[in-house]
Amino acid sequence: MGPVVVDASVVLGVLDPRDAHHASAVRSLRAARGKGSAILLPASAFAEVLVGASRLGPQAMARTEAFVDSIVDQVSPIDRTVAKVAAVLRAAHKSIRLPDALVIAVGRSVRASAILTADTRWRGADRRVRVLR
Repeated sequence: MGPVVVDASVVLGVLDPRDAHHASAVRSLRAARGKGSAILLPASAFAEVLVGASRLGPQAMARTEAFVDSIVDQVSPIDRTVAKVAAVLRAAHKSIRLPDALVIAVGRSVRASAILTADTRWRGADRRVRVLR
């Protein structure tokens, strides 16, 4: 079974118990772990996760980074191949923003078994996309 690629919305959902997607994000990551899947967070999504913490200062950044390290196995780089796949996705799906296309492109490049997000606009972009409920 391939790895599971997660969007920033999933990590932020796990991080914040008040998030509307908290329970489903936690449940989805536990299910992936239960199947033995590695959890990958694209570097672009990692940057999204860090934005709020960066506004609060270096200690918040360090705590958030430690949290991310505790729930994901790898922060996946964005290379030239991923960038090209993302560009094609963005051009083909008007509702998908470039940061979203980068996450889906990483999922394709690593042959992910699933790509998890809370964003309903991703439906139809790739057969592996799973929207949190």
